[in-house]
Amino acid sequence: MLTSLPNLLTLSRIVVIPLVILTFYVEGAWTHWLACGLFVAAAITDWFDGWLARSWNQVSAFGRFLDPIADKLLVAAVLFMLVAFGRVSQWSELPALIILLREILVSGLREFLAEIRVGMPVTRLAKWKTGFQMVALPVLLVGEAGPQGLPTQEIGEGFLWVAAALTLITGWDYLRAGLKHLTGPAA
Repeated sequence: MLTSLPNLLTLSRIVVIPLVILTFYVEGAWTHWLACGLFVAAAITDWFDGWLARSWNQVSAFGRFLDPIADKLLVAAVLFMLVAFGRVSQWSELPALIILLREILVSGLREFLAEIRVGMPVTRLAKWKTGFQMVALPVLLVGEAGPQGLPTQEIGEGFLWVAAALTLITGWDYLRAGLKHLTGPAA
């Protein structure tokens, strides 16, 4: 199952990360658009790999393990590079930090709950959060290389703030749902 198409699509999201990072080190507006295209292609594979795995009955433990990791690595790498290269305003570094911290919190919580065999399904609001992130990040990757007269940077940062607000809400929801298991007696 490691080489099934859904798992290969998931792995492709990890493979694309160094390519996106490389675009930050090459001058030219075209690299902003290339990074955007790579990110969008990776985001599409995020939806497509799950759909294929379910449709073709190829859901695997490896895929369930790797899919959220690939997503978080891609998002974290892009947020880190946007901040490191000053491609978001100082004020918009805060939502980037909020998103990263929530991802670490939820990952840790999910890992703990999995150890005690408690599932934590993705909520509808968390899917909206992901949607806003997946719009904000490619827009921010294009940034100032966007079409003349279109405030691309401001649009991207606006979506990033909405994603961060939803991140806080969904992070709190997940934490609250997991708290009853965290505060109980140790197994």
